[in-house]
Amino acid sequence: MPNRRAAATLGWALLPLLVDLLLYFCKYRNMPASQKKNAEQVAKFADMFSAIGTEPRLRIMQLLLSAHPEGMVVGEIQSELDIPNSTLSHHLDKLRNEGLVIVSRESTFLRYSANTEALQEVLQFLYAECCTRNKAVAPRDVIQICK
Repeated sequence: MPNRRAAATLGWALLPLLVDLLLYFCKYRNMPASQKKNAEQVAKFADMFSAIGTEPRLRIMQLLLSAHPEGMVVGEIQSELDIPNSTLSHHLDKLRNEGLVIVSRESTFLRYSANTEALQEVLQFLYAECCTRNKAVAPRDVIQICK
């Protein structure tokens, strides 16, 4: 009987923890679709920001935007930015995986161009948060920064 008593005592001690876990999973399992979509969108944009969050990748994006819409082949990017081939390949793969660049094959060459639709989505996300809903930044100030 002592084992049953100890098990019962342990069970009662764990009950609050189990109730908390049950409420946690019930609360978040039934997340409304709009909230779930927003969370997925934020995660997507966070990954995009992470991809362009290094100096070489940001330089690559600037270069590809300056060559828009034609884009550039890998050799042109490499000679312009003086990044070793293996490192450049790694950076371009990361940008491609996050949807920030588009790759097309031209015979034996890969041509990279900036995905302006993805960049537009990121900018719209930031604009909506800082300039419309919260009004943290005046829309005029954003336009003046660009000029």
